Amino acid sequence: MTSWLRAYGSVLLCLLLCSLVVSVCAEDSSTGGSACWSPSATSCTDCLRRGPQCAWCFKEDFLNGAGVSQRCDLPENLRRRGCGPEFMEQSEVKVEVNATVSSTQVSPQDISITLRPGSEANFIVAVKQLERYPVDLYYLVDVSASMQENLDHLKTVGVALSLRMMEHSSDLWMGFGSFVDKPVSPYINVHPSKINNPCSDYEIRCRPAHGFHHVLGMTGNVSEFTRMIKRQRISGNMDTPEGGLDAMLQAAVCQRAVGWRPEAKHLLMLMTDQTSHLALDSRLAGIVVPHDGLCHLENNVYTATTEMDHPSLGQLSEKLLENNIHSVFAVEKQQYQWYEELVRLLPGAYLGKLGLFQAPSIIELVVDAYKRLLSEVTVSVSVEDKAVSRYWVSVSPICPDGSTANGQSCSGVKPDETVYFNITIGQRSCPDDGNDEDITVMVHAVGYNESTVVRIHSKCGCSCEHCGDNEPPPCRGTQGGSGLEPRQDQGLIKESNQDCRAAGSDVDCSGRGVCECGRCVCEQSRLGTIHGKYCEMDDFSCPYEGGLLCGRRGVCVSGECACEDGWTGDSCSCPVSTATCQAPNGLVCSGRGRCVCGECVCDDPQYSGDFCERCPACQNTCLSHWKCVECHLSHGLRQKEGEHCNSTCAPLVGYKDDVSGQAEELWIQCMYISNDSCRYRFQTSSQTGQSQLHISRRPECVSSGRMVGTFLSVCALTVLCGLVVVAMSRLLLQKRGWSPEGAAEDGGPYHCTVKELSYKPTTNEKTVTYRRDHPPDRPVEMHIQVPKMPLGDPWPC
Repeated sequence: MTSWLRAYGSVLLCLLLCSLVVSVCAEDSSTGGSACWSPSATSCTDCLRRGPQCAWCFKEDFLNGAGVSQRCDLPENLRRRGCGPEFMEQSEVKVEVNATVSSTQVSPQDISITLRPGSEANFIVAVKQLERYPVDLYYLVDVSASMQENLDHLKTVGVALSLRMMEHSSDLWMGFGSFVDKPVSPYINVHPSKINNPCSDYEIRCRPAHGFHHVLGMTGNVSEFTRMIKRQRISGNMDTPEGGLDAMLQAAVCQRAVGWRPEAKHLLMLMTDQTSHLALDSRLAGIVVPHDGLCHLENNVYTATTEMDHPSLGQLSEKLLENNIHSVFAVEKQQYQWYEELVRLLPGAYLGKLGLFQAPSIIELVVDAYKRLLSEVTVSVSVEDKAVSRYWVSVSPICPDGSTANGQSCSGVKPDETVYFNITIGQRSCPDDGNDEDITVMVHAVGYNESTVVRIHSKCGCSCEHCGDNEPPPCRGTQGGSGLEPRQDQGLIKESNQDCRAAGSDVDCSGRGVCECGRCVCEQSRLGTIHGKYCEMDDFSCPYEGGLLCGRRGVCVSGECACEDGWTGDSCSCPVSTATCQAPNGLVCSGRGRCVCGECVCDDPQYSGDFCERCPACQNTCLSHWKCVECHLSHGLRQKEGEHCNSTCAPLVGYKDDVSGQAEELWIQCMYISNDSCRYRFQTSSQTGQSQLHISRRPECVSSGRMVGTFLSVCALTVLCGLVVVAMSRLLLQKRGWSPEGAAEDGGPYHCTVKELSYKPTTNEKTVTYRRDHPPDRPVEMHIQVPKMPLGDPWPC
């Protein structure tokens, strides 16, 4: 029976706790304790920016005139409090797929999205790997003098490569182009004899240096490819790096001249034995114009090579993506490490190391690059430059085996397998003007000739926040109960604009917004959000505490934090409680200061201490009371007879037998010396706002004769002590063998000083003297040899 009662009691207790939790949660939700409600959400735009789950109620009589911020909440909370769905403005996130556009490899190819700030949309792009894909292979070869042998090997590649690629592709087309460097100084020798023939010193006929020469467009005729390569000759330049990246960009963007086929895989293979120039290198030649990313071929020759700088890696990467080109770098092993760093910055790039540019090695490199590039499926998402800072993108690939890969690619994909990319696009903010905008986001499948176009419509405002003749009814529900229609007298609307000015202000909306229909529409700032009835509040111009505006304990109003109850300080970081500032007498800061953030700030700068109790410079306060004390002493310190002194002395005087025991921190200790050499101690304090004095009834008096005798005794004792010290010091010095003259005793050894021990002569001393039997003009030189002292022997000082 007892166990049954215990179990029954436990069940009842559990039910009671659950009901309590539910009621608390319901109460919290109903009172605006959601993620949407905030005192700063004073407009529909502010509300919807708090998150896609929030809604704004524009019903005119909602909550009978409750605070504006109460209109922002979760939709279910607003419905519970009487706001119907027809009176709500909510975040609309829509994803619409255009199924009419057919695709083979990348699907879907057209998506439309509607977003608001703080919201995000999710969609999936599928990329399918086809079998036996047509291939366009363009050889871009460095024809500088050091590549002579490699160019000879390339002449035998065409037929063998075509036969080998038949295993992987039923349709291989090849093209060819050459490059050296920009034909200007200091890249080439500009001597007239070297411009047309850089190899004149070696009696060899070379081609002039060139930035890029398109030699052969895409063709399936292997014999034609081989014939054109056999006709190629080398050239020459001065510096070590070549203009390979400059030529790559032209080969990528000159689609019509090169003949890239839309349905084929595009492989652009760069063959070189040196590094490449990068952007800004052209300044050495006085070329400062950035590359425009366009094709500049005339008669198959790159004509703008001496007019524009080398392209940047970002620009080259963008153009390779736009034209669905895989880049393959075939370099000698000496330069492998340099290109290894470069390839990481180019999407869909492959790097191969060749000991020698021999035909078998080149064929294996091309086949391996083709297989590797096709087995790795990668997407790249690009946002328009004007909006890149206002949107964010997340890509998560789902590989054919069901795994989720890191990054934005899947490896080891086989023909006829599909890779799914889960893509999320979110909006951070609106344009500076606060208007709606339409942008385009491209989802490129790297190396594929198909891509997905994502059209984003951003809604930055609320339809209920604007008024006009053609606006829908929700606008008329936000006029603050005035009942004004947009077609009413414009004079009344102008008069209502006075509601856009704060009390005492002569500008509308604090100068940070415009007044529309009697309400402030705050401007957009790059620094943050401006809000409030008069645009007087923001989230950026006030002090921060712990990375939070006003410590999240207040709101920013006109550049100052308006703190919540219980908090104070510039950033609302100080509790209002003054308990830590209370002095021992119970007064805050001894009545001489204010409690700021738990510490006393003294009103009078001469006071200091934790409770403003110290006053090193308060001796002047003691002197100011001497006349008052003297008046009371002249009447014998009797209360009744000293009362008339109170009329001449501002302080309230009290008499005590002993004031030394009351040396509290709040009282200043003073002393008065009378004409008869008596000392009277007294205390002064102004802690209650009115000065007070406590005078001791017990003076400390000393007679004149006694004072003189004491003084003489002290003097005699001081002289005697001095003589004793001098005598003892002399005795100790004599015992140590030291005489005042500084000479050593006869029987005692002399110990050299450290300075004397450090002097050890190591050179001969030479001196000159004269003898009487020699003429004065013929001196006789005499040499005195000073031997070196053995190490460790004492110095004979």
